[in-house]
Amino acid sequence: MKNVNLKIFGFSNSRKAGFTILELTISISLIGLIVLIILGALRLGYRSIESGEKRIEYLERIRSSFNIIDSQIQSYSALTYEDQGEKKYYFIGKRGLMQFSTNYSVWGGEKGYVIATYTVTPAENGKQILYVTEHIVGFESTREAKLFDHFDAIYFEYFFKDPMEEAGKWVEEWTEEESVPEKVKIHFIEGAKDLPMIIPLRIKTSLTEQDGENTADDAE
Repeated sequence: MKNVNLKIFGFSNSRKAGFTILELTISISLIGLIVLIILGALRLGYRSIESGEKRIEYLERIRSSFNIIDSQIQSYSALTYEDQGEKKYYFIGKRGLMQFSTNYSVWGGEKGYVIATYTVTPAENGKQILYVTEHIVGFESTREAKLFDHFDAIYFEYFFKDPMEEAGKWVEEWTEEESVPEKVKIHFIEGAKDLPMIIPLRIKTSLTEQDGENTADDAE
């Protein structure tokens, strides 16, 4: 009985330890798959963060551009110049261009009057770009900045009210040389959406209503 053969009961004296090649292959494949899933999740998270940062930067740029336009128009100064003995405003209003005098500079730190010109130009991608150019009265240099470049269309309208009429109307070109509009509307078109921005000019609007009007010579 001392030499009992354990193989009779299905046992072996020496059992093989470790994994088979098939088990190792499956384990390595699973680890690789887990690593790929983790890396993909990390990349997706990074892209989400990057996209969120770009979105915040984009919204901040839009907000700053709107603030620039609003501040410059709200700071409109009724500066005039002499043209063949006649006083005229530095105001030009067209569908794709608006020029006016203001004491607010885009770049800040500038004292005195600046002539701001807003121009709409087409972009290569079919969108329209709104630029602002500043010319400091008394100096020859000009500076330019891009405000918007992602809208399908941008254009200006001007509120005209005849003194003999009760209601006014919006026009795409300002033809009155002795007055400026009470308010300006800027249309920002994106797809089927029209996002209008209405800004009032908080000054007297007629040369005949003003005394001691500033001229370009006085500003210089």
